[in-house]
Amino acid sequence: MFEYLTYEVNDGVARITLNRPQVYNALSAGLLKEMTRAIETTAADETVRVVVITGAGDKAFCSGADLKEGMGGANSLGDSLRQNYNPLILAIRSLPKPIICRLNGVAAGAGCSLALACDLVIATEEAYLSQIFVNIGLMPDAGSTFFLPRLVGMQKAFEIASTGRKVSAIEAAQIGLIHKAVPASELDVELADIVSYYQNAPTRSIGAMKQVMNQAMYSTLDQMLELEATHQDQLGRTHDAAEGIMAFLQKRKAAYRGK
Repeated sequence: MFEYLTYEVNDGVARITLNRPQVYNALSAGLLKEMTRAIETTAADETVRVVVITGAGDKAFCSGADLKEGMGGANSLGDSLRQNYNPLILAIRSLPKPIICRLNGVAAGAGCSLALACDLVIATEEAYLSQIFVNIGLMPDAGSTFFLPRLVGMQKAFEIASTGRKVSAIEAAQIGLIHKAVPASELDVELADIVSYYQNAPTRSIGAMKQVMNQAMYSTLDQMLELEATHQDQLGRTHDAAEGIMAFLQKRKAAYRGK
């Protein structure tokens, strides 16, 4: 089904692994297209409650664009972004299910953008993120100009982007760029705890939160209030809302089904 990544689903968890370790999981046009297809597959699979994205090997999550490939068959850098990168980032942000990035090593360039597009990033303390675009005379893309200022503020975002420096996972957690940094030996334990929560959480509720929060940075208060009302109305008709209210009234733990 896939050539450049591995895809597996177990107990409601879809795990997507970038599988080009020989080039530090660099993003080729083929890998980007397959990743977009994998995200779309999780969207269509009602059994999937949470998605994990990670990289093969123990050195890199993703080293960014595969520069040896050039523009991946596109006529220009702009067309390459429109054809290969942008559809993936939009698919990640529009997926009404939580996506966890297991950052097992370096995330550079568009690889950093890919990590930041996820809902939560859990990293090893040895990992780092870098907006290395400036080192080859380019600017951040694949969504980084959108995500960076919103995560860390305008001045810190400008400093990180314009210097292209390595931001350690520990610093990234401290400034809010990622969710958490842990020793490598604890990465999968920490990931399992977080994934376990989302496996049993009200998926529709969390999906609605994600969709509404996507609008928050460029909407007025009036618009956000209406979005909240619209989505809350839809959620109020779901099984999980009914179950959650009944469990609260009966003083027991809710058994959510993601429906």
